[in-house]
Amino acid sequence: MRLLTRYILKQLFLPFIFSLLIIVFILFTQFLLRAIDRFLGKGLDLGTIFEYLFLNLGWITALAVPMAVLIAALMAFGQFSEDNEITAMRASGISFFTIVRPALALGFAIATTLILFNAFIMPEMNFKARMLSGDIYRKRPDLNIEPGYFMDDLPDYSLIIRDKEDNTLKDVRIFSKGIGETQTSIHSKTGNLTTIDDAILLTLFNGEIHELDLKDYGNYRRIEFEKHIITIPADDLFLNRRDTTSRSDREMTIQMILNKRKDISNRIDIVRSRVARAFLRTKMDSIVPPNFEESKLILTQFKNSFATDSTNSADAIYRMEKDVSIAERQLRNEYNLLRSYGKSSNKYEVELHKKFSLPVACILFIMTGASLGVLFRKGGFTIATSLSFGFFLVYYILMIGGEDLADRNILSPVVGIWSPNVLLFIISTYLLLHTVREQPPLRINLNIFKRFKKKKDESDSTGTA
Repeated sequence: MRLLTRYILKQLFLPFIFSLLIIVFILFTQFLLRAIDRFLGKGLDLGTIFEYLFLNLGWITALAVPMAVLIAALMAFGQFSEDNEITAMRASGISFFTIVRPALALGFAIATTLILFNAFIMPEMNFKARMLSGDIYRKRPDLNIEPGYFMDDLPDYSLIIRDKEDNTLKDVRIFSKGIGETQTSIHSKTGNLTTIDDAILLTLFNGEIHELDLKDYGNYRRIEFEKHIITIPADDLFLNRRDTTSRSDREMTIQMILNKRKDISNRIDIVRSRVARAFLRTKMDSIVPPNFEESKLILTQFKNSFATDSTNSADAIYRMEKDVSIAERQLRNEYNLLRSYGKSSNKYEVELHKKFSLPVACILFIMTGASLGVLFRKGGFTIATSLSFGFFLVYYILMIGGEDLADRNILSPVVGIWSPNVLLFIISTYLLLHTVREQPPLRINLNIFKRFKKKKDESDSTGTA
């Protein structure tokens, strides 16, 4: 039995490694084509470029592993079935559950490894990749100028342009930043931005300079020029590495997410206590309605009841209406804050479930791939890739859709993230049970077609006669 287990694992492991390399190469090539413009003209050394590409291999690998598992299962069990090895094993008294057990063990091992990778390694890689990407983006400000938007990356100046054609800037306007003795503004028809070792050269053509003395507004100077060069020291020409503790949800480990959700929960409790105190200040019970609309309805009913009470004076009614108006404005802000905190907490919970859902899918893909491989009796890479691509595409679309619905609070994170896995589990279990029973998963009653063909032949013969 150990020999059989080693044989099955060997037949699975080699296709898994091969498929993983192919899928990673395809996804990595696609990413490189989209990201190559970030490197052009930046003067980056090869080490920085390779570091950036390596850091982005994290999310690519996490996405490629489940699909590689499905391809490997299809190839291995398809080859077993094509070579009649499954039939021979069954004839020897070995059940299909025993045959598929080593594959499931490999699936569990891959899923466990991927969970640890998603939980601890990939968040760090995503975080460092984002930091490095931002540092690369700021390294050469001449490539970051967008027409119609202020550029504030220059140390002492703000710059805005109307249009940009290749390297030529059109209708350039520059304003000095900070508080100095003079306020300078420059306008030119055209210009270009170039860099040297330790500075930025801004060359302007056909323009004018306006200088205003901030201590004496009567002291004003206007200078016209045909060519004017501004030299701006720029330390950012060299790649400066930043270090920050601010992370997005995809850059957090499991413990970071749990701590973040705990912090958000504490903030929600504080806001809810402020809501209760707002009702107390209006001489009502300390309550926390589920939403602002219900709170507004309660305040309106209280105001109408208080105003119709003949024992209350006009001055008391006026003060009460003022207090209710203040409470209503406060509650609107508080419930908007609660809604924002709820969305943030939901987003982190979605990311927490994602770290487990995709690795668990590896086990389900083993079950699906083994059954489909036996069913189609083909172990070629092309057939396995075609079948797995279709299954994985549907799974990925459902996963992305569920994540989006969960992020928007339409579905709970558990339902949104785990629904594709539940559907895949039903399909894989159905296929596996029918493979164990040696029955086709889709039964078609051929007698109907035979009867139809027989009636057609009889009618044709009658017509001919």
